[in-house]
Amino acid sequence: MATKIRLARGGSKKRPHYAIVASDSRMPRDGRFLEKLGTYNPLLPKDSEDRVKMDMERVQHWLNQGAQPTDRIARFLEAAGLREKATRANMKKAQPGKKAQERAKEKAAKAESAGEAAE
Repeated sequence: MATKIRLARGGSKKRPHYAIVASDSRMPRDGRFLEKLGTYNPLLPKDSEDRVKMDMERVQHWLNQGAQPTDRIARFLEAAGLREKATRANMKKAQPGKKAQERAKEKAAKAESAGEAAE
């Protein structure tokens, strides 16, 4: 059985509250789970200790059993020191396109040549 440690959403509309659960990966997000491991309240400030609460012994038990944490849970575990920080793929979405990069290179080359001519 492929188990995951993931978030199960609760709370009303626009007031989310999540349970951190160990569940079969084939079950729906808010469906049946094997065990509740903690809670996550995104509405609390980031420095609040009540924002993320986990039973670390049970989380470690499920990780030893082969449960895979989701990305968000992996970040929580990294913050708690239970897991080493993983490198994440930066998709370079903030970089301009090829033509804009070429124009920037040309502009830099012109500025450089103009600086040399002035000296």
